[in-house]
Amino acid sequence: MNLIERAGLCALHRLDPETAHGLSLKALAAGLVTLPGPVTSPRLATRLAGLALPNPVGLAAGYDKNAEAAAALTRAGFGFIELGAATPLPQPGNPKPRLFRLTEDRAVINRFGFNNDGAAAIAARLARLDRKVPVGLNLGANKTSADRAADFARVLATCGAHIDFATVNVSSPNTEKLRDLQGKAALTALLAGVITTRDGLARKIPVFLKIAPDLAGAELADVAEVALLSGIDGVIATNTTLGRDGLRSSHRAEAGGLSGAPLFEKSTRVLARLSDLTDGKLPLIGVGGIASAEDAWQKIRAGASAVQIYSAMVYQGLSLVSEIATGLDARLAAEGFSTLAEAVGSGRRDWL
Repeated sequence: MNLIERAGLCALHRLDPETAHGLSLKALAAGLVTLPGPVTSPRLATRLAGLALPNPVGLAAGYDKNAEAAAALTRAGFGFIELGAATPLPQPGNPKPRLFRLTEDRAVINRFGFNNDGAAAIAARLARLDRKVPVGLNLGANKTSADRAADFARVLATCGAHIDFATVNVSSPNTEKLRDLQGKAALTALLAGVITTRDGLARKIPVFLKIAPDLAGAELADVAEVALLSGIDGVIATNTTLGRDGLRSSHRAEAGGLSGAPLFEKSTRVLARLSDLTDGKLPLIGVGGIASAEDAWQKIRAGASAVQIYSAMVYQGLSLVSEIATGLDARLAAEGFSTLAEAVGSGRRDWL
């Protein structure tokens, strides 16, 4: 992190978190941030469900919900980015305040509730996007929808022509009863609708499923079974947690999903169990608490073919992306791997 980035972060941290979030997006969109372009090397370049990634470090959904700064983000060092979540109709989300920094814990709690401009507006922005790396969209459901399961397919039908992958998000804790859709029967039906819609697109794109870190053993086994039978192309493990163990911040009792450093161990163990349950038959994307190249390396050892970051950038800035990618490249070389794919799952047993 250079002095300019450090000063910028200090200034943003003097502001309300949601205001700071919005200003960071505006700065990116306005071209006020120096961007390195995608970081790559022969070791880092990888394929994920048919997608060619210059490196395996992606942006997790939730930062750029409305594709406002997507062009800049594709030049920020990431190997791929995920936008959204998008819902069929615009919605304001939950009342403010709804975003909290837990600085002592290097964590964040949010309860945004799928606030976004709606699928049509987001699709229009995506249609104009000159993508430098694969761009995906997180699919969500409207809070007041009479058929939330159908909402995911509706967003895909609206935006599918303009994205490289889609993620079914039934794991956000901030829309009441949304996580109920992770049950075996409900998830099977929901994914069938999404896959049917995907197969009707002019270009067949990968569909991923994003799961919660709070699933019990039997629930995770059911998700793995459904994922293998449904025709989806991968699983993102994991979303935010409802757990609050070990937190010190005065904001620790706020409702919402917890992300950042405290999520790392829980999410990595879920990732490893899922890798074990699916036996390498589905690519997995590791998310949760990644703040260094070592963290990303542990996700890959646990079974991830790629990783995503978000919360750590609140504390370490956008330069973290390039730091993780170059650090991973060095680690692969030091461990004697010629490609990242060779390292995937190499330490899974350590996390089971």
